[in-house]
Amino acid sequence: MSAILPADWPAPGNVHAFTTLRHGAGRSQAPFDSFNLGTRYGQYRDDPAVVEANRAELVERFGLPSSPRWLHQVHGTGVVRFARDTAQDEPDGDAAVTAEPGVVLAILTADCLPVVFASDDGRVIGAAHAGWRGLAGGVLERTVEAMQVDPGRVLAWLGPAAGPQAYEIGAEVRDAFVGGDARAASAFVATRPDHWRVDLYALARLRLADAGIREVAGGGLCTITDARRFYSHRRDAQTGRMATLAWMDPL
Repeated sequence: MSAILPADWPAPGNVHAFTTLRHGAGRSQAPFDSFNLGTRYGQYRDDPAVVEANRAELVERFGLPSSPRWLHQVHGTGVVRFARDTAQDEPDGDAAVTAEPGVVLAILTADCLPVVFASDDGRVIGAAHAGWRGLAGGVLERTVEAMQVDPGRVLAWLGPAAGPQAYEIGAEVRDAFVGGDARAASAFVATRPDHWRVDLYALARLRLADAGIREVAGGGLCTITDARRFYSHRRDAQTGRMATLAWMDPL
């Protein structure tokens, strides 16, 4: 069984990106079984020593050029710029960018939308954690800005997230998007009073287009309904986290 989902996008050859899957590697026990890479989630947490072992296996098994630069994700819009000499702690932030080969960016998710970015010349990459709050707040746009590249030269890949046929939300979420952009209403389908199914992929594509990005790949997967491959907080409450990673080789 494969332990990763490679990004399917027309990125330059020196750019690598994938999302880990819940099985195929690791040794976490239920309900975190088995390739859990998250440390902070829920009342019942995975054994920290096991998570560290899973993270070490991640580096070794997939030949990463360095240990991933993990973030303390806060469902905000902060973007961290990493260099080789950036401290190895976990700064608060929900997105990261780098212009240095060998620096591995990492985003943890279990329903939220991971988005990877790359310039078309393979010199700058970014990765963003787009939960509904961050997506509505502009985390994708801020990541593109932090790359300091003409948006028309930026490619994006949408990793696995809660899908539009299963992700039901309330009025707070819909208002956060539609209140700022009436076009966002097309991403919501009413299900019952004050509840809608939401298409995170459609909302992300709308915002990326407005930011000037013309090439967007990925989307169409659902973490909620695909329990064999993906962790889902909405489905299971107590669960692990997948990692979406991106890095560049030297040109």
